[in-house]
Amino acid sequence: MAEAQPHLINISSPLLAAEIDPNGAQLHSLKDRLGRDYLWHGDPTIWAGRAPLLFPIVGTLNGGKLRLGSRDYALARHGFARGRVFEVVTFTPSSAVFCLRSSPATLAVYPFEFVLEIRYEINGPALSVEAAVRNEGKDSMPASLGFHPGFLWPLPSGEPRAAHFIEFEKDEPAPIRRIDAQGLLSPQSHPTPVTNRRLLLADTLFLDDVIILDTFNSRRVSYGAESGPRIEIGFTDARYLGIWTKPGAPFVCIEPWQGVTDPAGFNGDFLEKPGIFVVPPGQSHSFGMTISLPS
Repeated sequence: MAEAQPHLINISSPLLAAEIDPNGAQLHSLKDRLGRDYLWHGDPTIWAGRAPLLFPIVGTLNGGKLRLGSRDYALARHGFARGRVFEVVTFTPSSAVFCLRSSPATLAVYPFEFVLEIRYEINGPALSVEAAVRNEGKDSMPASLGFHPGFLWPLPSGEPRAAHFIEFEKDEPAPIRRIDAQGLLSPQSHPTPVTNRRLLLADTLFLDDVIILDTFNSRRVSYGAESGPRIEIGFTDARYLGIWTKPGAPFVCIEPWQGVTDPAGFNGDFLEKPGIFVVPPGQSHSFGMTISLPS
């Protein structure tokens, strides 16, 4: 008999409604007061994700291996949290908290005892998402966290796909980074496609996969068209920002990260991996994102 799927958790305000799937604790839908959904619907023939949570790594490990001292652990791209069922800890009309604990299955690929909590809360037209990971073990715990929300492209405002752009809070003159065919960070930098604070969206931007900003000034962006309503995404503590789609697909992902894929050729210890944070025993590390819809 097939295992029953967990029920979606619904939270809302008069201006915003969200569904969260305990499988991965990922956002399942995000609707405005008119019932229009702004989130990608996860068509598995294109991309099955909607807004997966990335933990304990972001991106790809060189050779698919996490190296700690003399041991190697096989850990798939973006980690395992997105494929695990989270416990629903608390649930109110406007908020919900989900929890994932280390287990024999996680310890086999990531040898650290942890508790990962994800809190969703709606206030008016805004949804806040906070991830907090606690080190339950006796050794320092290296990790990464990332958000990967996919938004409809075009948005349900009726504006054409070609009219959409991402506008940054501040000027972003720094070069961008790219990944290679193995999903690893290429050493070369590339001129930024952001002009006058705007990234004009086009499929050609993503022929070489994700755009990675590893040096940026903005702590929020807006996404939409000139004359239509826009989404605002805030990411106060992000160290990296990824922007991605599959060319021709009807979605775009705006991804705040605390972590990044392995650089090409990196064979060092996981504690030396660029972009990780280290949580001391008994302590926690938090990372948040906000998504605001037009009110």
